[in-house]
Amino acid sequence: MKLENYEMHLPSYSIGDKIYDKIGPVCESYGKTVLVIGGKRALEAAYEKIQKAVDQTNLVIIGKELYGDDCTYQNVERLRNMKLYQLADMVFGVGGGKALDTVKCLCIADDKPVFTFPTIASNCAACTSVSIMYKDDGTFLKPHFFIRPAMHAFIDTELISKAPAQYMWAGIGDTYAKYYEATISSRGEQLEHFASLGVALSLMCRNPLLEYGPKAYEDHKKKLSTYDVEQVVLAIVVTTGITSIFLTKDFTPDYNSGLAHAIFYALTSYPVIEKNHLHGEVVGFGVLLALLVDGEETEFEKIYELNKKIHLPVSLEEIEITEEQWEESMNRIPEMSDVAHYPYKVTKEMLSEAMSKLKERVQEDGEK
Repeated sequence: MKLENYEMHLPSYSIGDKIYDKIGPVCESYGKTVLVIGGKRALEAAYEKIQKAVDQTNLVIIGKELYGDDCTYQNVERLRNMKLYQLADMVFGVGGGKALDTVKCLCIADDKPVFTFPTIASNCAACTSVSIMYKDDGTFLKPHFFIRPAMHAFIDTELISKAPAQYMWAGIGDTYAKYYEATISSRGEQLEHFASLGVALSLMCRNPLLEYGPKAYEDHKKKLSTYDVEQVVLAIVVTTGITSIFLTKDFTPDYNSGLAHAIFYALTSYPVIEKNHLHGEVVGFGVLLALLVDGEETEFEKIYELNKKIHLPVSLEEIEITEEQWEESMNRIPEMSDVAHYPYKVTKEMLSEAMSKLKERVQEDGEK
């Protein structure tokens, strides 16, 4: 077998409640002038702290800009044409997934140093080498892959703990999905070194959430920056990001997705999902069905109990999907690209049987 030539660029990160003190040592070798780009609420929460830290360095912030409303190519071009962007030696991206993905798409293509400052823990955008791009009407367009992630991620646990806890809540569902989808979609295959690393590492997308998830969520709701919160933030932001990088290469199958995401994307046909529910919330529900389809009763129980403890959904009612809509979705899910590379063909009958088992489990709970 001929080996492909390939390169891996893994994320670099700092984490803690005073981690912005590392801005100087990490960033000064990349230049002097900084443009800060982020979301409105994120900048309100983090900019003053970033400014104070930068004041202690040889760097100078030359501007502060909003990234826009969505991660679109139109927003990227608008920012690219700004004089301040052209004058900046580097960019600090501040916010959630869409803000960070926008600055990555802007800077990495231009080979301009970009540093990420996540203010919520709902996804791994701060550490990945992909941006999820949207159309101008706000609907999903495509993933845009890069050769490398941002230069460094500054993960301030104090700021994250003060953000709305619902983001971490949903991030937990999206993160444990990585373990199950990676292990199922790669089952029985001879994996390249990097893919084997990704699958092995994906275990750390599940274990810390089972151990620390419930306490971390309770602490987060109280705005506390605790050890448990930090462990869950690391799983969501860092471990998932590194795992995704290892599992995504254009000359191998994509082991990054699976049935839980196929269920989510099929359900986005109904506006209530995008309007009232978070991505990881619905993916976490999809994992329950994926495990039942796969016959993983023991793992199903672990995730069912975790979902119940932190109030992630275990029923269609909790994500506002009707029986008729689920019936329609079961026709679409087997054709979704997320299950194109799966160890077996997912069928409507499998999905129907899994839903029946899930309903039985919920009913048992209600009778206790």
